[in-house]
Amino acid sequence: MGAVGEWDLRRLRVLRAVDECGTVTAAAERLHLSPSAVSQQISALARQVGAPMLEPYGRRVRLTPAARLVLRHAAVVFGQLERAEAELAGYLHGEAGEVRVGAFATAITGLLVPAVARLREAAPRLTVRLVEAEADEAVRLLGAGDVDLALSLAVGPVGRGPGFVETALLSDPLDVALPPGHPLAGAPGLRLADLAAEPWIYGAAGPWREITREACAQAGFAPERAHTAADWAAILAMVAAGLGVALVPRLASAGRGGGAVVRALPADLPTRRVVAAVRAGTEGTPPLRRVLAELAAVARTVQSD
Repeated sequence: MGAVGEWDLRRLRVLRAVDECGTVTAAAERLHLSPSAVSQQISALARQVGAPMLEPYGRRVRLTPAARLVLRHAAVVFGQLERAEAELAGYLHGEAGEVRVGAFATAITGLLVPAVARLREAAPRLTVRLVEAEADEAVRLLGAGDVDLALSLAVGPVGRGPGFVETALLSDPLDVALPPGHPLAGAPGLRLADLAAEPWIYGAAGPWREITREACAQAGFAPERAHTAADWAAILAMVAAGLGVALVPRLASAGRGGGAVVRALPADLPTRRVVAAVRAGTEGTPPLRRVLAELAAVARTVQSD
């Protein structure tokens, strides 16, 4: 077995990614490596440790007991390194520095842009760099180290494993968009279940599809998807043209209804939850804390409107 000082942190990170992703291919995608490169790193670590790191488990792989022992100690090292970086950032920068944020489009317009505007006034030396990405992709960018903070959507319980720390920011109400002239466009006491037989418009994959299906399931029906779209302007235009109905988050529909009739659903109260995620160990970094605080302040303002 090699000396501790000879251990390669890159190999340990690769082992952690395989454990979290369940397959070599998925780990390679997260780390932006080829599957063969991931396999080589794992093999090199196994030779160094003197024990196999992976074993077959159905169509996936899992860590051997020796690998879990190594990874348990490596987790302490990773956490300590992240804390060291956080403390160093606080020492060197205080309220200055740079924070890279990955976020989906409506979170950028509804939360991130107002937060950045506040920061430009209060902390002009703090730079926030924005990367637009779908909710799931923002989390993948965070895991790969390409961004420092991700704004995403929570489907199910908040929390994506020990590698991330998540903060709930906003419960964004879901309204229903109806074509003009629809028989229920002006109906009092509109319920989501009243639209069970309507053709629906929503995305083909990702959190928003699941959020739409879950909201309809809570109302007692499964929506029949007639058209597939992900862009909110396109969805609202399709609704306005009479092609179907759609659930739209209030952050996306505010001032953008166009010809569609957007109705609240106070009796059902469907919502989507917007969360901010950071890598575990970085949550104490002063620039990240400051950005999170401003995001939370904007979210409180939006929630109270």
